[in-house]
Amino acid sequence: MENRRAGCGIIFAAWIVNTIALFIVVKTIKGLNITATGMDGFWILFITAGVIGVLNAVVKPVLTLLTLPITVITLGLWILVLNAFMFALAGWIVPGFQVTSLIGAVIGSLLFSIISFTGSFFIGRE
Repeated sequence: MENRRAGCGIIFAAWIVNTIALFIVVKTIKGLNITATGMDGFWILFITAGVIGVLNAVVKPVLTLLTLPITVITLGLWILVLNAFMFALAGWIVPGFQVTSLIGAVIGSLLFSIISFTGSFFIGRE
């Protein structure tokens, strides 16, 4: 029972880190927007971070496998396009999160990954 609580706590902490990372990305990169402000904007960020997490866990591995030859030919740069596609898909799923630029999505997904990776070091692991 205690391990389950610890696992849920780690998942929730990672979700918060991803929400903060998404906030930083939306505020610094043109082409990614949140249409609401205040608490509504926070909830949109929170939900979008969760949707991006689910997409990266479920959809991205399937797309990575299906596009493996392209990934090999481009020496892995295709993964940047897949990450941008995950952002665009999240923008399509979550009302209030807009992706208006392909370059913004690529740079935003790269910055999001860097910030999330860095922030994950602060989450306690067993």
